[in-house]
Amino acid sequence: MPARYLDPKIDLAFKRVFGEHKHLLKSFLNALLPLADDGQIESLDYLTPEQVPEIPGLLKLSIVDVKCQDAKGRIFIVEMQMHWSSSFQSRMVFGGAQAFVKQLGKGGSYVSLQPVYALALVNDIFDRQTANFYHHYQIVNLQNTQETLPGLEFVFIELPKFKPENIIGKRMQVLWLRFLNEVGEGGIPPDEEMQADENISTALDLVEVAAFTDAELDRYHSDLDHARLVTSMFGDFEAKGRAEGEARGEARGKLEGKAEAQAELIKAMHQNGLNAEQISQITQLTVQSIQKLLFP
Repeated sequence: MPARYLDPKIDLAFKRVFGEHKHLLKSFLNALLPLADDGQIESLDYLTPEQVPEIPGLLKLSIVDVKCQDAKGRIFIVEMQMHWSSSFQSRMVFGGAQAFVKQLGKGGSYVSLQPVYALALVNDIFDRQTANFYHHYQIVNLQNTQETLPGLEFVFIELPKFKPENIIGKRMQVLWLRFLNEVGEGGIPPDEEMQADENISTALDLVEVAAFTDAELDRYHSDLDHARLVTSMFGDFEAKGRAEGEARGEARGKLEGKAEAQAELIKAMHQNGLNAEQISQITQLTVQSIQKLLFP
């Protein structure tokens, strides 16, 4: 009987692979990040994913899926996001900036600051103006884009746009993205190339259904159901928001249409059993603003 696999994009499986096995995370980051040949990650250690504010209660707490630091002191944060929103983009910028700032303790030297790389894997399309799935951002000189300020770099990957045949000479990048895109119940069975690579083969073993307890599988299927529900809702309500905005024919009308659609989406999520905290994780809105909308 062929092996059955969980979808590695779902939180439980994603963290099982990349949040518990350093050598797999190292291979994954080296394959997906724009690191020079002489800047590849040689070893890394996990850091707590919670980036606690200096003054609790006054600044927003940022939580990432995986956070680590390599032997050179560079910091890497990784987020797997099933649905795109502009607030998620802001969250990534906030998280990367917070990770950079928190390196400097009292009396520390700015010279000691190491680069921070933030990687966002998005199972959604957010840029419909280009076929590119890989988006790399740096702080650049607008008059000379070859001149950059070191410190913060961001990579956003649109998984639905990824096509293996469009990447040449980046074997591990192809294999890891195929692992995320193809593996899962109802997905494409892993071929010989995937199974032949030691790291990919290990990752496949880790997301095999048989590797999880019944309780873990219950949690996984609950998360998967929520992801499917939200995907459907997002599609319906975003289409409604666009249609209402376009019908009004004004920029303000478009914004109001999107806001009304988002409010309906949040209420529908709540009616389908999601609490304010869960809705906050999905929409990137604050719990307080969601509660204010649900319980005016």
